[in-house]
Amino acid sequence: MTRRNRIIIIVYTITILLSVMYATQPLQPLLAKEFNVSMTKASSFTAVIMLFLAISPIIYGYILESVRTRTVLKIALIILLITNFSLSLANSYEMFLTIRTIEAIVIPAILTGAMTVLAKDKENTKLNMSIYVAATVFGGMVGRVFSGFIAEEFGWRVVFASLSLALLAAYFFINKIEFKGDANLVKPKLFDIVHILKDRRYIVIYTLMFIVFFVFAGLLNILPFRIKELLPQTSETKIGLLYLGYGMGILISLTIHKIIKFFKKELRVIMAGLTVFLISTLLFLNSDAIILFWTVFLFCVGMFTVHTVSTRLANSMRASQRGLTSGMYLSFYYIGGAVGSIFPAIIYDKFGWDMTVFMFATLLVFIFAFILLSRKLFKAYD
Repeated sequence: MTRRNRIIIIVYTITILLSVMYATQPLQPLLAKEFNVSMTKASSFTAVIMLFLAISPIIYGYILESVRTRTVLKIALIILLITNFSLSLANSYEMFLTIRTIEAIVIPAILTGAMTVLAKDKENTKLNMSIYVAATVFGGMVGRVFSGFIAEEFGWRVVFASLSLALLAAYFFINKIEFKGDANLVKPKLFDIVHILKDRRYIVIYTLMFIVFFVFAGLLNILPFRIKELLPQTSETKIGLLYLGYGMGILISLTIHKIIKFFKKELRVIMAGLTVFLISTLLFLNSDAIILFWTVFLFCVGMFTVHTVSTRLANSMRASQRGLTSGMYLSFYYIGGAVGSIFPAIIYDKFGWDMTVFMFATLLVFIFAFILLSRKLFKAYD
């Protein structure tokens, strides 16, 4: 199989995988009504996957030293196919959440396997990692946009049945890949983690990404409920279209080198991205649905600028233990997303939309000031 075809298969698999992850997000008001549960409980359908993405490097690192990549992909895809089809048959909140929890366990394994296939191509590693990031962003957008459309036209159960068919195709394609490498997993040690955290630069970067993804995941998670509050008759298709702005992440990830060249230093890019992120967050105080739609685009520009550059920093500040520093980065990132998928929904339910947005803005002002006060730690990047 040619390199090009192998990449196409992996990109397709990642796209469907991220679609599965985020398909529930625009459907949360619909699912909350279907299962007669609160906004907070409906938000857990996304939060549970974020949580397992955060802790999976530790779990898999201790359970498995190494495992055949192709075996991981095949077994995990079969499990995901079965569970996703089962979602279309779920008739209670408890059943739906249990199935999503099983999916949360296997999704990180597929992501690890897909990344391994791309990373083994030593001559094109950097390009492949850019493709990987772009594929995850594209999958997140596709999952959100199309799930809304399908749910409105054919019902929410068809969303998960159709994704199961897409997963079946992914399984078929993965069988065509001639790849015998192992997925080597990092087994973190407490001493190594403490040693990394003694470097205050990592505390700054990890705190940054926890807060940034907390705000990003939190706001996008409750946005469908806000739209329903403003316009009760809004269809699932229109809610799904809100997430088209997510596609800005593809543009940012593929052009970040030009953005850094323009600002000359990485830390300046992070500060600029945070500024855009803060301004766009405050714009969500507006009650005009059209303005909210375009604000999502600006919101995603700010977030993905910070995320892309922070990833580069986290992987370049140390010559050794890059696997562990990268794993810790993702753990802080997804823990922020998991907490952000639940806590803001509680605040929104108790205190309303404006108070929730002000909470997000306060956190962003805090992290902006924290980085500003820590600039001396990043002399080489400022």
